[in-house]
Amino acid sequence: MGVMDCATQREAMVALLRERQHVSEPVAAAMRDVPRHLFVPGVEPQDAYRDEPIVTKRDDEGRPISSSSQPAIMATMLDQLDVALGHRVLEIGAGTGYNAALLARLVGPEGRVVSVDIDEDLVAGAREHLAAAGESRVEVVRGDGAAGHPELAPYDRLIATVGVWDLAPAWLAQLRPDGRLVVPLDLRGVQVSVAMERDDGHWVSRSVAPCGFMRMRGPFAGPEVVIVLRRDPELMLALPGPRKLGDVAAALDAAPTEITTKVEEPAPVPVIGMGMSLWLALHEPRWCALSGQTAAGPAISAGLVEGDSIAVLAAEGFLVARGHGGAGARLAADLAGHVAAWDEAGRPQAGDLRVKAYPGQADAEGIVIRKQHTTLELSFRSPARGS
Repeated sequence: MGVMDCATQREAMVALLRERQHVSEPVAAAMRDVPRHLFVPGVEPQDAYRDEPIVTKRDDEGRPISSSSQPAIMATMLDQLDVALGHRVLEIGAGTGYNAALLARLVGPEGRVVSVDIDEDLVAGAREHLAAAGESRVEVVRGDGAAGHPELAPYDRLIATVGVWDLAPAWLAQLRPDGRLVVPLDLRGVQVSVAMERDDGHWVSRSVAPCGFMRMRGPFAGPEVVIVLRRDPELMLALPGPRKLGDVAAALDAAPTEITTKVEEPAPVPVIGMGMSLWLALHEPRWCALSGQTAAGPAISAGLVEGDSIAVLAAEGFLVARGHGGAGARLAADLAGHVAAWDEAGRPQAGDLRVKAYPGQADAEGIVIRKQHTTLELSFRSPARGS
């Protein structure tokens, strides 16, 4: 594919994104300018400009550990970050280098972008991709992202392109007092992209959006667990923390017990991306996320898992709870109960969430999640009132 054809593909990608969501003109212009295909060598250009994530590295057990993120999510987070010309930006998680190149376009010739990654091969690859794209304004360094990069602090903006379990003290220390950070923050196994600013000694969210990223690795990694239930066809189960389970894969191959709720939801829909997933994570310790291929077909869903039994959600005009295994019927009933509670609450979505982050172990109200370095206080604004 020629240079002109790739430019046309980029135009089409951006046009599609702007049909589906708000994308500011500066972010749209950056995405039109930066050749994503140069950051994913080996991927056909027409595939590079689809609105899809591209896995670029897996661990020995087949779990994805690095990728080029979905362009729609990248655009959302870049707009949340609100970068201005001349800004100094710290990126946690270099990946392919593509997001750093977009940031370089946004900060302009007077700005600086520093991208930190824990893997030497990813750092080397990002540098090569940036050079191939003619981008010289990004410094890619190897290190534990939790430590930030104090050499060039303070930063106007900080963005993590890897799922984070906690807010690293170094990040907060290296940001200017009026700075902003945008991170895919883990909330008991569900990630939301949170844009936060300082407010009277703590951090408050300015916007929240659904997202999904590879988890941070190294000493600052969280307790989340991804279990490969089967390699071929691939089937994976994500949990907010370690849990002893039985043969869940075998249970999924058995005929389910189905409970159809009264909550309407057009099919098909990726249930894992719904506010229902966030609701489960914040209210149900048995919650899980299932992705891959099951006997019933492709699955990207949320549910409950216990022992060798599991219940997952499907959307078939109405939300359906499907229970598998010996305790499947009970789990399906519990799952249907959570659906009813979510519906009664006005079906809150990620965008209805408000997040406050306090340093250390602080007093908090509402839904409270205590991390190693921060205490999160969560609440939902009423979708019905739109407040």
